[in-house]
Amino acid sequence: MSDLYSDRSYRRRAFVADTAALILFFTTTGVINERFIAGMSWDQVLHARILGAILMVPVGRPYGIWRDFVMRRAGSGHVSQLFWDSVALVSFQVPIYAVIIVVSGARGSGLWRGVVGATVMMLVLGRPYGAFLNAVRKLFGLPPGGARPMSLNS
Repeated sequence: MSDLYSDRSYRRRAFVADTAALILFFTTTGVINERFIAGMSWDQVLHARILGAILMVPVGRPYGIWRDFVMRRAGSGHVSQLFWDSVALVSFQVPIYAVIIVVSGARGSGLWRGVVGATVMMLVLGRPYGAFLNAVRKLFGLPPGGARPMSLNS
């Protein structure tokens, strides 16, 4: 039998699970941040979330793969899980966010405030998102992040 990661059904389920988790979690947190923290109008929030969802589709599974790689370093303790989930989210998402706000016109101190703000947000949301991602993966019959794939030959 082939390795779990090379199985077509597994890859399809992993893509759908990781992408759906990213869209659901960060659409919800984005709405809260944009409407109640940033003070954007509901129309602006709607446009930002539609754009965000479109951009999350090609990023969902690559982030899931990155998180699995990073989470292999985590121990079973809560602090270790929290630390490595935060490292995974910050190291992957903050550079993408920085490019997005630069393309959108952020410069100078506004760019740095945006990057620092995103870093703080990702540090705080790292573990909650990681736990949510694991729950969604479980619904799709997938292992949690950091679990090494099993093979029938091993």
